[in-house]
Amino acid sequence: MSQFIDLLKNRRSVYGISKETVISDEKIEEIVKEAVLHTPSSFNSQSSRVLLVLNEQHDKLWNITEATLKNVVPAESFGPTAEKMAGFRAGYGTVLFFEDQAVVEGLQQQFELYKDNFPVWSNQSNGMLQLVVWTALANEGFGASLQHYNPLIDDAVKAEWNIPASWKLLGQMPFGKPTVQPGEKQFAPAENRLKVSK
Repeated sequence: MSQFIDLLKNRRSVYGISKETVISDEKIEEIVKEAVLHTPSSFNSQSSRVLLVLNEQHDKLWNITEATLKNVVPAESFGPTAEKMAGFRAGYGTVLFFEDQAVVEGLQQQFELYKDNFPVWSNQSNGMLQLVVWTALANEGFGASLQHYNPLIDDAVKAEWNIPASWKLLGQMPFGKPTVQPGEKQFAPAENRLKVSK
């Protein structure tokens, strides 16, 4: 099996993470930058955007998220949510994934025939970027998971980090040195998910 497939197999959802890093901040930034540059997009739109927060900025993100959730989750049942926030905050950094709606809307105007498809293709491109970043971080020894506290935190995130109004938040990926190993992964039978015609 190819090294690429082995890297994909190694990428798992890891929820037990610590503030210990395994590579330099510069290396983390380089990985994310290369992923942004080389992940494909429809019509070469390059509409994906990323905010990388590390150290205290990472803590600030999960403090904001927790404060936001306190406004919508009943106080008597907030305990599990607070535990989740503490788990994400325990990590070293978070990658936030966005799509620039100005680019998407520009393509919709330019190519009317495909207007309805561009938001779908935009999300597909962002999903590829998420997988590339996740797999690359795992290859360096980080554990990560993908979270979706958007759109609840969108306004607060945009205000705190001066994010352009056209950037739509799609996901958050907290990461850090793993403190636990993921359990055995269960797979549905491949024959139910793959058809081959020769």
